[in-house]
Amino acid sequence: MARLESIKRPAGVKPSSKRVGRGPGTGLGKTAGRGHKGQKARSGGSTKPWFEGGQMPLQRRLPKRGFAPYKRVEYQVVNVAHLERVAADEVTPESMKAAGLISSRRKPVKILGQGEISRAVKVTAHAFSRSAREKIEKAGGEVSEAE
Repeated sequence: MARLESIKRPAGVKPSSKRVGRGPGTGLGKTAGRGHKGQKARSGGSTKPWFEGGQMPLQRRLPKRGFAPYKRVEYQVVNVAHLERVAADEVTPESMKAAGLISSRRKPVKILGQGEISRAVKVTAHAFSRSAREKIEKAGGEVSEAE
């Protein structure tokens, strides 16, 4: 049985590393393949990928636009037509998550009015559009807002 310490690597599998800066006879002495002086000849002397050579950078050339509202609420959107996928008579954020209609229970859910609903369901969500509320109630369903 072969022992781990007796296993040899085949010749040429791991090439020897290039030893630079070890005298003029090696062909890689003195400047070690880095050329003469300049930023790239120094240790750690490379520019960042977004550096444009001192030219005004792109992110500073473009103007700032608009603002981000501090208390913006980002809703997960579910259309009325998709509520048919939930088998239960009572549709809650938990049942929507189980049916794969929303991705997270942490973000609030808003029901929008695209499509139609054919059966009466009690829907609980954080917000409703006017048309969604009308369509659910027209189908005989009930709407309640979660806190």
